[in-house]
Amino acid sequence: MRIDRLELEGFRNYAGEAADFDSRCNVVCGENAQGKTNLLEALVYLSRGKSPRARTDREMIFFPAESARLLARVQSREREFRVQADLYRGRRRKITVNQVPVKTSAALGDVYRTVLFQPEDLYLIREGAAARRRFLDTALCQLRPRYAAALAGYERAREQKTRILRDFSDRPDLLSALPEFNDQMVRFGAALIQYRHQFCLRLAEHAAACHRECSGGREKLELQYRTVSTVEDPGADMAVLADRLSRHMEGRREAELASRLCLSGPHKDDILVFIDGREARTYSSQGQTRTAALALKLAEREIYKNAAGEYPVLLLDDVLSELDPKRQEFVLNRIAGGQVFITCCEEDRLPSLLGGRVFHVEQGRIV
Repeated sequence: MRIDRLELEGFRNYAGEAADFDSRCNVVCGENAQGKTNLLEALVYLSRGKSPRARTDREMIFFPAESARLLARVQSREREFRVQADLYRGRRRKITVNQVPVKTSAALGDVYRTVLFQPEDLYLIREGAAARRRFLDTALCQLRPRYAAALAGYERAREQKTRILRDFSDRPDLLSALPEFNDQMVRFGAALIQYRHQFCLRLAEHAAACHRECSGGREKLELQYRTVSTVEDPGADMAVLADRLSRHMEGRREAELASRLCLSGPHKDDILVFIDGREARTYSSQGQTRTAALALKLAEREIYKNAAGEYPVLLLDDVLSELDPKRQEFVLNRIAGGQVFITCCEEDRLPSLLGGRVFHVEQGRIV
Protein backbone atom coordinates (compact mmCIF):
# COMPACT_ATOMS: atom_id res chain seq x y z
CA MET A 1 0.00 0.00 0.00
CA ARG A 2 1.25 3.46 -0.78
CA ILE A 3 0.05 7.04 -1.14
CA ASP A 4 1.32 8.57 -4.36
CA ARG A 5 -0.25 12.01 -4.03
CA LEU A 6 -2.15 14.09 -1.49
CA GLU A 7 -4.15 17.26 -2.21
CA LEU A 8 -5.51 19.45 0.59
CA GLU A 9 -7.84 22.41 0.30
CA GLY A 10 -9.11 24.28 3.35
CA PHE A 11 -7.85 21.58 5.72
CA ARG A 12 -6.42 22.78 9.05
CA ASN A 13 -3.76 25.37 8.16
CA TYR A 14 -3.48 24.23 4.53
CA ALA A 15 -5.35 26.67 2.30
CA GLY A 16 -4.39 24.71 -0.81
CA GLU A 17 -1.42 22.33 -1.14
CA ALA A 18 -0.43 19.17 -3.01
CA ALA A 19 2.51 16.79 -2.77
CA ASP A 20 3.75 13.68 -4.59
CA PHE A 21 5.33 11.12 -2.28
CA ASP A 22 8.06 8.52 -2.47
CA SER A 23 7.06 4.88 -2.24
CA ARG A 24 9.61 4.28 0.53
CA CYS A 25 10.47 7.04 3.03
CA ASN A 26 9.02 10.55 3.26
CA VAL A 27 10.56 12.83 5.87
CA VAL A 28 8.42 15.87 6.74
CA CYS A 29 10.53 18.58 8.39
CA GLY A 30 9.58 21.87 9.95
CA GLU A 31 9.33 23.87 13.15
CA ASN A 32 6.56 23.20 15.64
CA ALA A 33 3.00 24.35 14.76
CA GLN A 34 3.75 24.59 11.02
CA GLY A 35 1.50 21.74 9.85
CA LYS A 36 3.55 18.52 9.95
CA THR A 37 1.07 16.65 12.16
CA ASN A 38 -1.85 18.07 10.15
CA LEU A 39 -0.42 16.38 7.05
CA LEU A 40 -0.36 13.00 8.78
CA GLU A 41 -3.83 13.62 10.19
CA ALA A 42 -5.16 13.98 6.64
CA LEU A 43 -3.59 10.65 5.63
CA VAL A 44 -5.12 8.95 8.67
CA TYR A 45 -8.55 10.50 8.06
CA LEU A 46 -8.67 9.20 4.50
CA SER A 47 -7.88 5.67 5.70
CA ARG A 48 -10.30 5.59 8.65
CA GLY A 49 -12.91 8.30 8.15
CA LYS A 50 -11.95 9.55 11.59
CA SER A 51 -9.36 11.94 12.94
CA PRO A 52 -6.96 10.82 15.68
CA ARG A 53 -7.17 14.33 17.15
CA ALA A 54 -10.44 16.14 16.32
CA ARG A 55 -13.81 15.29 17.83
CA THR A 56 -15.77 16.84 14.95
CA ASP A 57 -15.10 17.41 11.26
CA ARG A 58 -15.60 21.15 11.51
CA GLU A 59 -12.55 21.43 13.78
CA MET A 60 -10.41 20.47 10.77
CA ILE A 61 -11.78 23.11 8.38
CA PHE A 62 -9.47 26.06 7.70
CA PHE A 63 -10.92 29.24 9.19
CA PRO A 64 -12.84 31.10 7.76
CA ALA A 65 -13.57 28.56 4.97
CA GLU A 66 -16.92 26.75 4.97
CA SER A 67 -15.57 23.46 3.63
CA ALA A 68 -12.43 21.36 3.21
CA ARG A 69 -11.36 18.80 0.63
CA LEU A 70 -8.89 15.95 1.08
CA LEU A 71 -7.88 13.83 -1.90
CA ALA A 72 -5.38 10.97 -1.99
CA ARG A 73 -4.23 8.90 -4.93
CA VAL A 74 -3.48 5.46 -3.52
CA GLN A 75 -1.94 2.25 -4.84
CA SER A 76 -3.29 -0.87 -3.13
CA ARG A 77 -3.79 -4.49 -4.21
CA GLU A 78 -2.22 -3.60 -7.57
CA ARG A 79 -4.96 -1.07 -8.25
CA GLU A 80 -5.19 2.71 -8.13
CA PHE A 81 -7.78 4.38 -5.93
CA ARG A 82 -8.80 8.01 -5.51
CA VAL A 83 -10.05 8.58 -1.98
CA GLN A 84 -11.76 11.91 -1.38
CA ALA A 85 -13.36 13.50 1.68
CA ASP A 86 -15.37 16.72 1.53
CA LEU A 87 -16.01 18.27 4.93
CA TYR A 88 -18.59 20.99 5.62
CA ARG A 89 -19.44 23.22 8.55
CA GLY A 90 -23.18 23.10 8.19
CA ARG A 91 -23.92 19.71 6.65
CA ARG A 92 -22.86 16.11 6.46
CA ARG A 93 -19.49 15.16 5.04
CA LYS A 94 -19.09 13.22 1.80
CA ILE A 95 -16.48 10.47 1.35
CA THR A 96 -15.94 8.70 -1.98
CA VAL A 97 -13.63 6.08 -3.43
CA ASN A 98 -13.18 6.42 -7.19
CA GLN A 99 -16.17 8.80 -7.08
CA VAL A 100 -18.42 6.16 -5.48
CA PRO A 101 -19.79 7.11 -2.02
CA VAL A 102 -18.66 4.80 0.78
CA LYS A 103 -21.38 3.44 3.05
CA THR A 104 -19.30 3.34 6.24
CA SER A 105 -15.97 4.71 7.41
CA ALA A 106 -14.77 1.17 8.05
CA ALA A 107 -14.98 0.46 4.31
CA LEU A 108 -12.00 2.79 3.82
CA GLY A 109 -9.82 0.13 5.46
CA ASP A 110 -10.40 -2.03 2.39
CA VAL A 111 -8.63 0.64 0.30
CA TYR A 112 -5.59 1.37 2.43
CA ARG A 113 -4.61 1.20 6.06
CA THR A 114 -2.42 3.34 8.28
CA VAL A 115 -0.53 2.70 11.50
CA LEU A 116 0.00 5.98 13.35
CA PHE A 117 2.68 6.17 16.03
CA GLN A 118 2.71 9.30 18.20
CA PRO A 119 4.83 10.23 21.24
CA GLU A 120 1.89 9.60 23.58
CA ASP A 121 1.79 5.98 22.36
CA LEU A 122 5.09 5.42 24.17
CA TYR A 123 3.06 5.65 27.38
CA LEU A 124 0.51 3.08 26.21
CA ILE A 125 1.64 0.51 28.78
CA ARG A 126 1.56 2.90 31.74
CA GLU A 127 -1.83 4.43 30.95
CA GLY A 128 -5.19 3.10 32.03
CA ALA A 129 -7.21 0.40 30.30
CA ALA A 130 -9.06 2.94 28.12
CA ALA A 131 -5.87 3.70 26.17
CA ARG A 132 -5.28 0.03 25.36
CA ARG A 133 -8.94 -0.50 24.42
CA ARG A 134 -8.64 2.48 22.07
CA PHE A 135 -5.57 0.85 20.54
CA LEU A 136 -7.54 -2.38 20.02
CA ASP A 137 -10.56 -0.60 18.55
CA THR A 138 -8.53 1.55 16.17
CA ALA A 139 -6.62 -1.45 14.82
CA LEU A 140 -9.62 -3.75 14.49
CA CYS A 141 -11.91 -1.16 12.89
CA GLN A 142 -9.46 -0.94 9.99
CA LEU A 143 -8.82 -4.66 9.85
CA ARG A 144 -12.39 -5.95 10.20
CA PRO A 145 -15.32 -3.78 9.01
CA ARG A 146 -17.73 -6.11 10.84
CA TYR A 147 -15.95 -5.29 14.06
CA ALA A 148 -16.51 -1.59 13.43
CA ALA A 149 -20.23 -2.27 12.91
CA ALA A 150 -20.44 -4.32 16.12
CA LEU A 151 -18.58 -1.63 18.08
CA ALA A 152 -20.92 1.08 16.78
CA GLY A 153 -23.95 -1.04 17.70
CA TYR A 154 -22.59 -1.74 21.18
CA GLU A 155 -21.82 1.92 21.87
CA ARG A 156 -25.30 2.98 20.74
CA ALA A 157 -26.91 0.47 23.08
CA ARG A 158 -24.63 1.46 25.96
CA GLU A 159 -25.44 5.12 25.45
CA GLN A 160 -29.17 4.40 25.60
CA LYS A 161 -28.77 2.24 28.70
CA THR A 162 -26.68 4.96 30.37
CA ARG A 163 -29.46 7.48 29.76
CA ILE A 164 -32.02 5.13 31.30
CA LEU A 165 -29.86 4.55 34.37
CA ARG A 166 -29.31 8.28 34.72
CA ASP A 167 -32.97 9.32 34.37
CA PHE A 168 -35.10 6.42 35.67
CA SER A 169 -35.63 7.95 39.14
CA ASP A 170 -37.57 10.79 37.50
CA ARG A 171 -39.14 8.51 34.89
CA PRO A 172 -39.54 4.95 36.26
CA ASP A 173 -41.27 3.90 33.02
CA LEU A 174 -37.87 3.98 31.30
CA LEU A 175 -36.86 0.76 33.08
CA SER A 176 -39.19 -1.22 30.84
CA ALA A 177 -36.79 -0.57 27.92
CA LEU A 178 -33.71 -1.73 29.84
CA PRO A 179 -33.91 -5.44 28.84
CA GLU A 180 -33.89 -4.50 25.15
CA PHE A 181 -30.65 -2.54 25.44
CA ASN A 182 -29.12 -5.19 27.69
CA ASP A 183 -29.83 -7.76 24.96
CA GLN A 184 -28.20 -5.54 22.33
CA MET A 185 -25.12 -5.02 24.49
CA VAL A 186 -24.84 -8.78 25.04
CA ARG A 187 -25.21 -9.58 21.33
CA PHE A 188 -22.76 -6.96 20.09
CA GLY A 189 -20.46 -7.45 23.08
CA ALA A 190 -20.01 -11.15 22.30
CA ALA A 191 -18.79 -10.22 18.82
CA LEU A 192 -16.34 -7.66 20.25
CA ILE A 193 -14.86 -10.21 22.64
CA GLN A 194 -14.41 -12.79 19.90
CA TYR A 195 -12.64 -10.36 17.57
CA ARG A 196 -10.47 -8.91 20.34
CA HIS A 197 -9.42 -12.35 21.53
CA GLN A 198 -8.28 -13.43 18.06
CA PHE A 199 -6.46 -10.15 17.47
CA CYS A 200 -4.68 -10.33 20.82
CA LEU A 201 -3.42 -13.83 20.07
CA ARG A 202 -1.70 -12.57 16.92
CA LEU A 203 -0.60 -9.37 18.62
CA ALA A 204 1.07 -11.37 21.41
CA GLU A 205 3.01 -13.46 18.92
CA HIS A 206 4.37 -10.54 16.88
CA ALA A 207 4.93 -8.22 19.83
CA ALA A 208 6.93 -10.86 21.69
CA ALA A 209 9.25 -11.25 18.70
CA CYS A 210 9.70 -7.46 18.37
CA HIS A 211 10.39 -7.03 22.08
CA ARG A 212 12.84 -9.93 22.12
CA GLU A 213 14.76 -8.40 19.22
CA CYS A 214 14.86 -4.90 20.73
CA SER A 215 15.98 -6.20 24.15
CA GLY A 216 18.70 -8.35 22.64
CA GLY A 217 16.91 -11.52 23.73
CA ARG A 218 17.18 -10.59 27.41
CA GLU A 219 13.47 -10.03 28.10
CA LYS A 220 10.24 -11.91 27.46
CA LEU A 221 7.04 -10.01 26.64
CA GLU A 222 3.62 -11.60 27.19
CA LEU A 223 0.11 -10.26 26.62
CA GLN A 224 -3.15 -11.34 28.21
CA TYR A 225 -6.57 -10.22 27.03
CA ARG A 226 -8.92 -9.59 29.98
CA THR A 227 -12.68 -9.25 29.66
CA VAL A 228 -15.64 -9.73 32.05
CA SER A 229 -15.04 -12.27 34.82
CA THR A 230 -17.78 -14.72 33.78
CA VAL A 231 -16.10 -15.31 30.38
CA GLU A 232 -13.68 -18.14 31.11
CA ASP A 233 -12.79 -18.67 27.45
CA PRO A 234 -12.94 -15.57 25.20
CA GLY A 235 -12.40 -17.85 22.20
CA ALA A 236 -15.69 -19.69 22.80
CA ASP A 237 -18.64 -19.66 20.40
CA MET A 238 -20.77 -16.53 20.17
CA ALA A 239 -23.70 -18.21 21.91
CA VAL A 240 -21.53 -19.17 24.89
CA LEU A 241 -20.03 -15.69 25.10
CA ALA A 242 -23.47 -14.09 24.97
CA ASP A 243 -24.69 -16.36 27.77
CA ARG A 244 -21.70 -15.49 29.97
CA LEU A 245 -22.15 -11.77 29.31
CA SER A 246 -25.83 -12.01 30.14
CA ARG A 247 -25.03 -13.72 33.46
CA HIS A 248 -22.48 -11.07 34.36
CA MET A 249 -24.91 -8.26 33.51
CA GLU A 250 -27.70 -9.83 35.57
CA GLY A 251 -25.36 -10.14 38.53
CA ARG A 252 -24.55 -6.42 38.32
CA ARG A 253 -28.15 -5.24 37.90
CA GLU A 254 -28.66 -3.86 41.42
CA ALA A 255 -25.23 -2.23 41.46
CA GLU A 256 -25.92 -0.56 38.12
CA LEU A 257 -29.24 0.81 39.33
CA ALA A 258 -27.62 2.10 42.51
CA SER A 259 -24.63 3.71 40.78
CA ARG A 260 -26.52 4.70 37.62
CA LEU A 261 -23.59 3.44 35.55
CA CYS A 262 -23.04 0.58 33.07
CA LEU A 263 -20.80 -1.70 35.11
CA SER A 264 -20.92 -4.82 32.95
CA GLY A 265 -19.62 -5.40 29.45
CA PRO A 266 -16.52 -5.35 27.23
CA HIS A 267 -16.31 -1.55 27.45
CA LYS A 268 -14.11 -2.34 30.46
CA ASP A 269 -11.75 -4.77 28.65
CA ASP A 270 -7.99 -4.48 28.91
CA ILE A 271 -4.72 -5.95 27.61
CA LEU A 272 -2.39 -6.92 30.44
CA VAL A 273 1.29 -6.64 29.52
CA PHE A 274 3.94 -8.71 31.31
CA ILE A 275 7.73 -8.50 31.02
CA ASP A 276 9.56 -11.51 32.45
CA GLY A 277 6.40 -12.52 34.29
CA ARG A 278 5.84 -9.17 36.04
CA GLU A 279 3.07 -6.75 35.11
CA ALA A 280 4.77 -4.03 33.08
CA ARG A 281 2.45 -1.21 34.10
CA THR A 282 3.48 -1.54 37.74
CA TYR A 283 6.95 -3.04 37.83
CA SER A 284 8.80 -2.21 34.59
CA SER A 285 11.20 0.65 33.97
CA GLN A 286 10.46 3.50 31.59
CA GLY A 287 12.79 1.99 29.01
CA GLN A 288 11.08 -1.39 29.23
CA THR A 289 7.59 0.07 28.88
CA ARG A 290 8.69 2.13 25.88
CA THR A 291 10.13 -0.98 24.24
CA ALA A 292 6.87 -2.81 24.93
CA ALA A 293 4.85 0.04 23.39
CA LEU A 294 7.10 -0.01 20.31
CA ALA A 295 6.55 -3.75 20.06
CA LEU A 296 2.75 -3.37 20.16
CA LYS A 297 2.68 -0.75 17.37
CA LEU A 298 5.11 -2.65 15.14
CA ALA A 299 3.18 -5.85 15.79
CA GLU A 300 0.02 -4.08 14.60
CA ARG A 301 1.83 -3.30 11.33
CA GLU A 302 2.83 -6.97 10.90
CA ILE A 303 -0.75 -8.15 11.47
CA TYR A 304 -2.02 -5.80 8.78
CA LYS A 305 0.67 -7.03 6.40
CA ASN A 306 -0.23 -10.67 6.97
CA ALA A 307 -3.93 -9.94 6.47
CA ALA A 308 -3.59 -7.87 3.28
CA GLY A 309 -0.38 -9.24 1.78
CA GLU A 310 1.25 -5.80 1.84
CA TYR A 311 2.39 -3.38 4.50
CA PRO A 312 0.10 -0.56 5.64
CA VAL A 313 1.34 3.03 5.47
CA LEU A 314 3.36 3.75 8.61
CA LEU A 315 3.19 7.26 10.09
CA LEU A 316 5.76 8.23 12.73
CA ASP A 317 4.83 11.61 14.17
CA ASP A 318 7.91 12.96 15.95
CA VAL A 319 8.46 9.62 17.66
CA LEU A 320 12.16 9.12 16.92
CA SER A 321 13.13 12.25 18.86
CA GLU A 322 11.60 10.64 21.97
CA LEU A 323 13.74 7.49 21.69
CA ASP A 324 17.31 6.78 22.67
CA PRO A 325 19.75 5.81 19.84
CA LYS A 326 19.33 2.07 20.45
CA ARG A 327 15.56 2.18 20.07
CA GLN A 328 15.81 4.57 17.12
CA GLU A 329 18.01 2.04 15.34
CA PHE A 330 15.58 -0.76 16.16
CA VAL A 331 12.64 1.14 14.66
CA LEU A 332 14.57 2.12 11.52
CA ASN A 333 15.62 -1.50 10.98
CA ARG A 334 12.02 -2.64 11.37
CA ILE A 335 10.24 -0.26 8.99
CA ALA A 336 11.78 -1.37 5.70
CA GLY A 337 9.47 -2.91 3.13
CA GLY A 338 6.59 -0.44 3.17
CA GLN A 339 5.89 3.25 2.78
CA VAL A 340 6.68 5.40 5.81
CA PHE A 341 6.16 9.06 6.74
CA ILE A 342 8.35 10.53 9.47
CA THR A 343 7.92 14.03 10.92
CA CYS A 344 10.82 15.79 12.59
CA CYS A 345 12.01 19.31 13.36
CA GLU A 346 15.26 19.08 11.44
CA GLU A 347 16.32 17.21 8.33
CA ASP A 348 18.67 14.42 9.23
CA ARG A 349 20.17 11.23 7.86
CA LEU A 350 16.87 9.36 7.46
CA PRO A 351 16.47 9.65 3.66
CA SER A 352 20.04 8.50 3.06
CA LEU A 353 19.47 5.51 5.35
CA LEU A 354 16.07 4.48 4.01
CA GLY A 355 15.93 6.03 0.55
CA GLY A 356 13.24 8.62 -0.11
CA ARG A 357 12.34 12.30 -0.15
CA VAL A 358 12.35 15.26 2.22
CA PHE A 359 9.49 17.77 2.49
CA HIS A 360 9.73 21.07 4.35
CA VAL A 361 6.53 22.45 5.87
CA GLU A 362 6.30 26.12 6.75
CA GLN A 363 3.08 27.89 7.81
CA GLY A 364 0.86 25.44 5.97
CA ARG A 365 3.00 25.40 2.84
CA ILE A 366 4.94 22.42 1.54
CA VAL A 367 8.16 23.97 0.22
